[in-house]
This record gives sequence, C-alpha cells and structure tokens, in this order.
Amino acid sequence: MTRILTVSSTVLSMVPGADEARSLVLDEGTVPERLDRVLARVFDDLSRARLQGLVREGLVRCDGVVVRDPARKVGAGSRIDLSVPAALPAEPLGEALPLTVVHEDEDLIVIDKPAGLVVHPAAGHEDGTLVNRLIAHCGASLSGIGGVRRPGIVHRLDKDTSGLLVVAKNDLAHQGLSAQFADHGRSGALERAYLALVWNVPEPRAGTIRANLARSRHNREKIAVVREGEGREAITHYRIEKVHGESGVTALLRCHLETGRTHQIRVHLSHRGHPLLGDAVYGGAFKTKAARLSEPARAALDALGRHALHAVELGFLHPRSGERLRFESPLPEDFARLLAALD
Repeated sequence: MTRILTVSSTVLSMVPGADEARSLVLDEGTVPERLDRVLARVFDDLSRARLQGLVREGLVRCDGVVVRDPARKVGAGSRIDLSVPAALPAEPLGEALPLTVVHEDEDLIVIDKPAGLVVHPAAGHEDGTLVNRLIAHCGASLSGIGGVRRPGIVHRLDKDTSGLLVVAKNDLAHQGLSAQFADHGRSGALERAYLALVWNVPEPRAGTIRANLARSRHNREKIAVVREGEGREAITHYRIEKVHGESGVTALLRCHLETGRTHQIRVHLSHRGHPLLGDAVYGGAFKTKAARLSEPARAALDALGRHALHAVELGFLHPRSGERLRFESPLPEDFARLLAALD
C-alpha cells in the first residue's frame, strides 16, 4: 500500500478560477506503484482520466523531472508535483432551443436526443448542438471537466442516432458517470440498449459480435474492422426482436454494448452483412434491396433519411445517491412509421 508522507495544495493566484499547484511526498516504506493510481487515491476530487491527461500534458513532475507516462512507477521518497489548470469556461454559447428532458436533478440531466442533432461543437457544426442547448438550460452548473467543447458530456450518440443520453452537471457526477461508462456495464451498473433495423436476418438469431475497430486507412471519416491485436476491442451483443416479410428482407434487433466505440453497432452489423437501413456510410451497397420492400415501406425509408438506430434504454447508478436509475425512450415517429410500413 502506498503511504503518503505529506500532501499540499496551493492556489497560484487570488483570482477565482486560477491554476492550482499540488504536491505529495511518498513515505520511505512505500512499495512502487503506478503514478496515476497514486494520484487518483490522494487527489480523489479529480478523476483518474483527468489525472492521466495532466500527466500526458507534462503537468506532473517526479523529483523535479517531467513525467508523461501515467504508468510510470513511483516509490519510496518520491516527491510528486502537479499543476491543475482551472476548468475553462465553455466556449460555445448557450442557445435557447428545444430540449427533451427525461430526468433532471442537481447532478445530472437525461436527454432524449432527436435524430439530426449533433452532440457537441465540431468543425462544420459550431452551433445548434446539444451542448449549446444544455448551456442555455443548465447555465454555469455544467461540468467543465469534459473539456471546453464538451462540458458535461460523458458519452455521445451519432448525429443521426436518436435516443437517450446522460450529461453530468458537476465534477462529482462527471467522475462517477465516466467510471461507469469506462466499465461498459461489465460490473452491472451501466445498461445501454439500442433498436436497430437491418437488412436480412442474422444467424444465429441471438449472438455476440467481437471485432476490433480502428479508423479506416482509406477513409479517415469511417471506422473499419481490423485484425486481432490492432485497433480497439469492440463487443456487441444482439438478439432479433422481429423479422419482417416472408423472405426475411429486414429484421429489428435489440443490441447491447459491452464496449462503446465510435460507430460500433453500425460497423459490426455491416461487417456481418446486416447494415442498418438508411446507413449511407456503411450500407451503401445494399441500396438496391429497397426494391424488395413494399411501396409504403420504400416511402417510409426515404422519409427516414438516416440510419435506423435508436438508443432505447439507459440505466446507471446515480453518482451521488447510488440509486439505480433506468429510462426508456419511445421510438421516434419516423422510425415507428417505417416499422409499421414493414409490418
């Protein structure tokens, strides 16, 4: 067990929101341990992810030398100094635009995001985002730990994916929720389910897709399945909820994520030969299959104008009270209309 000899914290300026210098000295009897673990145990008001970021940014010194590796072992007699920059104000401006609030308390807010809404500002989407709306709704309470452009955001949904998303309103909530999302529900705390409309009927009818993902080498805007040992681990569980048509042209799946990679469900299902209906990025080769749909179904798919994916269920432990919260989102009108036409 790491034993701490001294701990100090000093605000570097009398100006509110100034940077803060912190330091600690390890006892001579200390067993060597990872730097990020030591810091996280001593400065428990900061998330381990934030502390790892400070290390990588060169804001941590060990015995006067800058250390950029969070896994660096530190031991007996080491003095560790870190500079904690003040949380930057959110640069995006608040915009009083519609926001569907499912639940809200002093620590967090659960949103039912419509399709077409970008979560946070990025190139080409500087305003009108969910973050802009949250700033107007929540004001100064939003957590700054998620970054200047992503205040309070602990997970995200693609622009054209509809459904449930939780946002932290302070640092305590951000740290607690981030830990649950990092664990991806392996401990049972986090639950995420999606409804996906796909081409053809998967076999087996319930199963698990394990395939590592990484940025495509040919198109940096796309994610691709890569060989084992490359990219990042990605695991998607699915089961068929309903098959449409006698020949099984389309199927409705319920998907549960064990990992949360960018475009994970879309890429995994496309890799298996079952891309989402309406997915122009990963299902373009299946456009001709629309001819096999009924005329009302083709019209409903055209009207959808996006990939058919909806975050239908979200459950987690409240970061302050420990209470288990669970929410469900009804299918948006465009998705429900397409399902009805397929039936």
